[in-house]
Amino acid sequence: MEQKVHTSRQYEKELREIKENLMYLGVLVEKAIGEAVRSLLERDTEAARSVVDGDEAVDRLDEEIEEKCIRLLAIRQPAARDLRFITAAIKINAHLERIGDMAVTIARKAAALNEEPQLKPYIDLPRMADTARGMIRKSLDALMRENIAAAREVRLEDEVVDSLNEQIFRELLTFIIEDPRTTHRALLIIQISKSLERISDHATSIAKAVIYMITGENVRHTRADESVPGAMPEDER
Repeated sequence: MEQKVHTSRQYEKELREIKENLMYLGVLVEKAIGEAVRSLLERDTEAARSVVDGDEAVDRLDEEIEEKCIRLLAIRQPAARDLRFITAAIKINAHLERIGDMAVTIARKAAALNEEPQLKPYIDLPRMADTARGMIRKSLDALMRENIAAAREVRLEDEVVDSLNEQIFRELLTFIIEDPRTTHRALLIIQISKSLERISDHATSIAKAVIYMITGENVRHTRADESVPGAMPEDER
């Protein structure tokens, strides 16, 4: 009997560690985005290099979380809600790792832009970054609190980032048309904007994984304005 209680507690501890590791990975990638954009705004190439170097820690934690999830699947053979959590955790982990890669891309483009005269004031890029970082934070908070409403908000905020990305693209296209000598710098800024847009897409996918974990409903192919089914009754999870 004692062994059964110990095993249950150990299992709960293992599940909790995965969730905590995902939260920490979220902190790492969110910080990387902030530093990458700051390196552009303040023309701080050293900060950009720090983001690139820091990606190794993100990759290590990504591998650690994946290994823990696979181990639980193999040894514990989880069912119902626990199985959905571990499945969602694997997906969320992959999205966070890709967000870390996008932060590195931004840092590298920022370092290249820092070598040339600034083309234009950076107004919309910081707004995109702040929104995307908030989406990551909110999606992971939804995971911790099992909050469907917060997950749905993340999906709606993705539209804000998409709109800013399109606005930046149109503005920079005008720069290129009017003066082809700006092409290289304009393309670098467009690539940064696109990376931020992709980060918001990954944050949205995290939110969708959270909704799946809580409700068992697959919303990967539904629009943000479509209603999300409520949570399933506890005895059906």
